[in-house]
Amino acid sequence: MTASVAPLMFVALFLVLLMGFPVAFSMAGIALVFGFMTFGGATIDLFAQKVDEVASNYILAAVPLFIFMGALLERSGIAERLFEAVHLWTRRLPGGLAVGTIVMCVIFAASSGVIGATEVVVGLLAIPVMMKHGYNKGLISGTICAGGSLGTIIPPSVVVIIMGPIANVSVGDLFVGMIVPGLLMASLYILYVSIRCWVNPPQPPAEVELGPAVDLGERLRITLLALVPPLFLIFAVLGSLILGVAAPTEAAGMGAVGALVLTALNKRLSMHVFKAALLQTIKVTCMIQLIVLAGTMFSSVFIASGGSRLVSGLLDLGGADPWLILALLLFIAFVTGCFLEWISMVLIFIPLFIPIVVGLGFDPTWFCILFLIIIQTSYITPPMAPAIFYLRGISPPEITVWDMYKGIVPFVFLQFTTLVIVMLFPQLVLWLPSKLLGFA
Repeated sequence: MTASVAPLMFVALFLVLLMGFPVAFSMAGIALVFGFMTFGGATIDLFAQKVDEVASNYILAAVPLFIFMGALLERSGIAERLFEAVHLWTRRLPGGLAVGTIVMCVIFAASSGVIGATEVVVGLLAIPVMMKHGYNKGLISGTICAGGSLGTIIPPSVVVIIMGPIANVSVGDLFVGMIVPGLLMASLYILYVSIRCWVNPPQPPAEVELGPAVDLGERLRITLLALVPPLFLIFAVLGSLILGVAAPTEAAGMGAVGALVLTALNKRLSMHVFKAALLQTIKVTCMIQLIVLAGTMFSSVFIASGGSRLVSGLLDLGGADPWLILALLLFIAFVTGCFLEWISMVLIFIPLFIPIVVGLGFDPTWFCILFLIIIQTSYITPPMAPAIFYLRGISPPEITVWDMYKGIVPFVFLQFTTLVIVMLFPQLVLWLPSKLLGFA
């Protein structure tokens, strides 16, 4: 196969996906067919090598540990206490329930690292309360979808565990580098919600009240009790990484043990809960690892067939401005992300894009954070929009799909705003790792 026919792999992949075949089997099958067409029997040796690489990748061992941590947190009761504590401080602000929901999403995302877990847990708690207090259904949908998707850009993110080794970038650098962009995005959410609800306040029914005021001492007591468990987990995972005392897999192990201890202290740990968390961990881990293996096979055949040279040639554009090429890479990723899930995006594009980005003189860590923002934006953008599928599963029938589509639009613009800001000011990503990890 020559580089001129390498794009047929992508054409075949999209056709197979549109026919409804699973992503992992689609990528592995396309890789097998085109591999035999190009390299013959040597393809089996190539695939065996990739199986060994994925199976022996030390960093990928962190994936099941993070998933187990998130699965336990869903059942631990920590989210309920946190929900109550956060809204004690925000409920009397303009859009206070929505603001508090976003704050809770940030804290819970920093405690779990699993995409989708935050949206489901927070959504189940927040949607009934916001509906009761007369919040716009589109605003409810956008807040839950966008806030829940912060698990992509708030560490510890499972996406980063997959992306780091593929991009040949330190997972620790990515974890620390995504802190400021993640908080910036959450701050833009809060600013938008506050302004919108100040201009057009929710209209709750007359019988609905915010409840009696709670004195400062009681609020501090409730908040302290609610915040200690997630802060303990955040320090166990991120603190150990930043201080340089643990590798990503070791930090994930500390987080998993911490979640187990906190669930037991919260009197929610039982054999049923433990088995359910293990079963969920096995299912999700097998799905992720199978897609990782298939994506690695697909990208290996594509690159070995001259696909990377083809991509470089297409993006040469006769000496075009590097920023234009960077924008084109991100645009390609965004459009594709509207149809593919995040694992496929990482496995297909990161091996192709990173050499180009480095050749253009850009920092690969910074580019990976930009790519994470693109993943998060495509996560809530139709037609795929996994965030909307999660929301449909937990929302009442009064919230329609049209409400969800309308509600996410402002948040998509806010995510693109974050992308532009981070592009213009790379030090938002690079400064903190240079200080914290350099100190460690």
